[in-house]
Amino acid sequence: QVQLVESGGGLVQAGGSLRLSCAASGRTFSTYRMAWFRQAPGKEREFVAVLSAGTYYADSVKGRFTISRNNVQNTVYLQMNSLKPEDTAVYYCAASTRYSLPYYHTAAYDYWGQGTQVTVSS
Repeated sequence: QVQLVESGGGLVQAGGSLRLSCAASGRTFSTYRMAWFRQAPGKEREFVAVLSAGTYYADSVKGRFTISRNNVQNTVYLQMNSLKPEDTAVYYCAASTRYSLPYYHTAAYDYWGQGTQVTVSS
């Protein structure tokens, strides 16, 4: 069993930065595929970034967001720069060993955090 807890969300003005953290407990996640998704009100949950053998990003955040991990601390991060109002959403950390499914599918992930709110004002 793996538990994920996000933190670091908050309110920021457009053009600002935030760093989200996802702490894992229960087991080490050094061999897990780790990802960030986000969900805005009235919209479906969408892929943001993933760290597996390599890193991949949604086109909407490419060049602005960076995903990384610290295996010793069992923590994954999402550095968000040049934030835009359209980045406003609840951000979720996810973990999976289901490598047979594409990294951008929510169904690929077995464990999810509770989410952390990110609000970007214009």
